[in-house]
Amino acid sequence: MVQQNDISIAILLPVYNHLEYTRISLDNLKKNTKSVLGCILNTILIDDGSSDGTSDWVKINFPDIKILQGNGNLWWSGAINLGASYAINELNVDYILLWNNDIKAGSDYFSNLSRIVHQYDQDSVIGSKILIQEDPGMVWSMGGYFQPKTGKYDMYGYYEKDSELFNKIYSVDWLTGMGTIIPKKVIQTIGYWDNKNFPQYHGDSDFTYRAKLKGFKILVDPSLKIYNSVKSSGLEHKGSYRNLLKLITDIRSKSNLSKNMKFYRLYATSLRAYIPLIGLYFKIFGGFFKWKLLSLFGKKNKKNTGV
Repeated sequence: MVQQNDISIAILLPVYNHLEYTRISLDNLKKNTKSVLGCILNTILIDDGSSDGTSDWVKINFPDIKILQGNGNLWWSGAINLGASYAINELNVDYILLWNNDIKAGSDYFSNLSRIVHQYDQDSVIGSKILIQEDPGMVWSMGGYFQPKTGKYDMYGYYEKDSELFNKIYSVDWLTGMGTIIPKKVIQTIGYWDNKNFPQYHGDSDFTYRAKLKGFKILVDPSLKIYNSVKSSGLEHKGSYRNLLKLITDIRSKSNLSKNMKFYRLYATSLRAYIPLIGLYFKIFGGFFKWKLLSLFGKKNKKNTGV
């Protein structure tokens, strides 16, 4: 029964293949959203042209989930835009919750989420404490920071042991695209995700940083715990020239040079801010050619993955 003070939330789940992850993710959501007082939850799956039968499987096993179809060219930001537009214009939701198919929610996640959305106003974007699924005692993210004068850009808590330090509310500069709860007011104020400039990486950080610049509070509440699988770590060069080129040019790569430059051109406020970015690529190329040279003398890089 819907109560007058119930808050409606759309859970956006963008997918492209990897049905094995989606099965686990949807089972986890079903288990943890059975009875959440004070909230109306709608899951929207955005299938960007999967070829592994994802949509058919979801239709049979989760008929209540709304499926939106893409043609394979949406990427992450485009998929989120499609889902958010449907949620706001068709469902008239109060909040958007960004989700991934390789994360799991803690057992009390949605009860805490209900408490939080009733506690905060629509001027706050709330992120989750993200732990590593394969090692739950390690933090993956407590939100991120960006210093426009110095160019320092990273996540709080990245691969640090969980402790009391991470059991307080953090005020941050940007949030990741998983476990982030966004009031409808934010989207109505700053617009949708920038799928042109940031179709994949930086889509999440650009959106939430824009929200911060517009005066919205960007927070991380540690009572919202999710567990992120880090098995898939993105592109790696593995000592290959071809892979090195993909590492700095592919849309799927966090080291994409043009996308990183675009982010800094938009938000850096000094030439000094580009120094960390230059350092990143010096590390990538320096490490690559260092081990290429050492390999001539029989030395091997055991890791040999790149940055």
